[in-house]
Amino acid sequence: MFAVSLGDGAELRPLEPWHAGEFLSHIDRGREFIGRYVGLPDSVTDLESSLAFLRAYAEKAASDTGRVYGIWVDGELAGGVLFRTMDVPKGTAEAGCWLEPSAAGRGLVTKAVRAIIDWAVEERGIHRVEWVVSSENAASIAVARRLGMTKDGVLRESYPYRGRRHDMEVWSVLAPEWRAGRSD
Repeated sequence: MFAVSLGDGAELRPLEPWHAGEFLSHIDRGREFIGRYVGLPDSVTDLESSLAFLRAYAEKAASDTGRVYGIWVDGELAGGVLFRTMDVPKGTAEAGCWLEPSAAGRGLVTKAVRAIIDWAVEERGIHRVEWVVSSENAASIAVARRLGMTKDGVLRESYPYRGRRHDMEVWSVLAPEWRAGRSD
């Protein structure tokens, strides 16, 4: 197992099926906050669905098509980042995140996503990393900006969620841009 320090008692680690109980407790603590823009709390509702979600990402990791990592703060799971999709032959991936309120505002998502993009670009040869976010999610858009991503466009009313359609913004960073930004 590995852990990447995010500073101030926080670390990034693989989130695996054996974490299902801890993952469910974490989702329960942040269910309303996380669910404002992300459907994860709607699909992880009990131990069985928590285990199924983590097993699906274990299968994605085994087939090299996705990854999920937890953010632990002082030993407690407080959020996560992932590659929702990853197509190594095409060199593309879509990153995402979630966080419970107790860990918000500390820069943890930015640090964690930076770590996984570094890995994807340098170790897996990913050329384009996307970030798809609700136009209403100012905090997530701020992460994209801090990571040096470019807003590619808006998919108008493309995401039906909780009874209404949301505009989704697509942000991205290309490997050469990522490397240039890391050397600043």
